[in-house]
Amino acid sequence: MPPTAPIPPSWPIPKFDLRVEDLGHEGASIFFDVINPIAALREAVTASFKWLYTPETAPTKYVLPMILLVLKPMEGVAHTFGTQSHKEIHFSLDHIVNSKNRAREEIIGVLVHEVVHCYQYDALETCPGGLIEGIADFVRLHEGLEPPHWKRVHTGEWDAGYQTTAYFLDWIEIRYGEGTIRELNGWMKERKYHRRVFKELTGRPVRKLWKIYCAQLAAAEVPGKPAFKAVVDGETEHGGHLVGEDLDNTTVEGDTRLLVGEDSDNPSVDENSESEGEGDNWLVIDDEQPDL
Repeated sequence: MPPTAPIPPSWPIPKFDLRVEDLGHEGASIFFDVINPIAALREAVTASFKWLYTPETAPTKYVLPMILLVLKPMEGVAHTFGTQSHKEIHFSLDHIVNSKNRAREEIIGVLVHEVVHCYQYDALETCPGGLIEGIADFVRLHEGLEPPHWKRVHTGEWDAGYQTTAYFLDWIEIRYGEGTIRELNGWMKERKYHRRVFKELTGRPVRKLWKIYCAQLAAAEVPGKPAFKAVVDGETEHGGHLVGEDLDNTTVEGDTRLLVGEDSDNPSVDENSESEGEGDNWLVIDDEQPDL
């Protein structure tokens, strides 16, 4: 007999309510043409639990009993607010009209993002807004609901929020293992935010992680250059420090530059390990400030 498929977790699904403030609006007609509200909201709640919790870590002390979805004409896209016992998601009918060529995907994607705000931890209200929004878009991304205009960027700040931070968190999840962002959310349950959480979870400060991420993206955009994962971090009397690993995740004895990171054979390589010789395939990035 074929193996029995695992039974999905039974998450605590709240009740749902819906209010439409202008039934005559074109956006309302589009919404009801392509969306089953209860099914869409259940899907959004399930996505939030799936990527932020396990059955063992899902909130049990405060189980959200109600989510109210309000469809109304307004600027922007959507926003969420409320208490532990009642959350409201206000969704722009005008945005639905502007997205009518891909209305179903956009509506479900926005609902996933906003429902995440109903369930994610916020480090006792101290989490940076950019990380809050980035985690919400991380869940949207992992549900395959990213809109076509999203793209990875290697400029700006890691906590710029939304898709910029979402793709960065996705890179961390891939690099350090599935569940890393779930652990990040759990860390913020009963503690005030400090960026050292990234070092606790990955072994590297968030500034270093962002630097490696940006360097990899930049290297991948250079025509004719192999997208090596290793980058040189600053210059020292020894010639600089390598950060990360090369394309095949190996290290070889060579020059005086020092590797900071890991390889496939030794995941805890320290700053006293030597690595590959010099060459144009290393991307140099400056490091003028100490990591905290």
